[in-house]
Amino acid sequence: MRNYSEAALARALVCVLEYSPRPVADALGHGCARLLDALAPRLRQTAYSNLTFAYPGEDAAWRRRTVDGVYRSIGRLLVAFARFPRIGKSNVEEWIRYEGFEHYERAKERGNGVLFATAHLGNWELSAFAHALLTEKMSVVVRPLDNPLIDDLVETRRALSGNTLLSKRDFARSIFHALRDNEPVGILVDQNSAGDNAAFVPFFGKTACTNLTFAKLAARSGAAVIPGFALWSDTEKRYALRFYPEIAMTGDAVEDTTRIQAAVEAAIRECPDQWLWIHRRWKTRPLDEGEIGSI
Repeated sequence: MRNYSEAALARALVCVLEYSPRPVADALGHGCARLLDALAPRLRQTAYSNLTFAYPGEDAAWRRRTVDGVYRSIGRLLVAFARFPRIGKSNVEEWIRYEGFEHYERAKERGNGVLFATAHLGNWELSAFAHALLTEKMSVVVRPLDNPLIDDLVETRRALSGNTLLSKRDFARSIFHALRDNEPVGILVDQNSAGDNAAFVPFFGKTACTNLTFAKLAARSGAAVIPGFALWSDTEKRYALRFYPEIAMTGDAVEDTTRIQAAVEAAIRECPDQWLWIHRRWKTRPLDEGEIGSI
């Protein structure tokens, strides 16, 4: 019953955001994000803890403004996602444009495929969705949601622009097939990890436990690694899908993961109020640091 209730609420919300006039949808999306903030105050506290050590020179007022921006970013993401069925080749540029596309073009010329290192920064849902409309379809690695009914809703909309969704539970073979055909693959690389296939690498001045799979995929396939993020522009009232220069890979999984995380950190520093600071990115800690704290 809980799954059905949650799914019904999610479908109703998506429907309202999709069919409302854009200004109304924007206001509702912001309201939904504020409601999340009110109902789950621990998320804001997690963000404050993360920002305290990531930006030690900033004061409490700056941290508050930054977290407020995070929730505004979530609201914009909700609206864009809900309106995916209304976004096509004819109007996608009203929502997003490219920046640094030449980095992607050069990577494609190598012929070994492109691995997009992306993050929960800006609008990660729209970035993959729009790339399929603006240039070519891509494969996207996703984690199935706990509620299968909501997961079905989300996956259906993600695939509307032609992208292929790869489950995190079994994706390596499909990724290699896509890269062999010189296709792009997008993977979120900014999440906390644990286990044997992870290592602690620097991230905002504190080590963060990070999965090594992305770096190993790059080494084995020879694919070009391009950081890419859809970042909101207040002046344009749309996103810029920004591609950064290729990250040189060494073949050493820990070193390459360090380089990738450094590129992600640099992008976050450009617009810190668009990254998901409410995520417990530093949850897993080295044994010599003792028990896991609030971060």
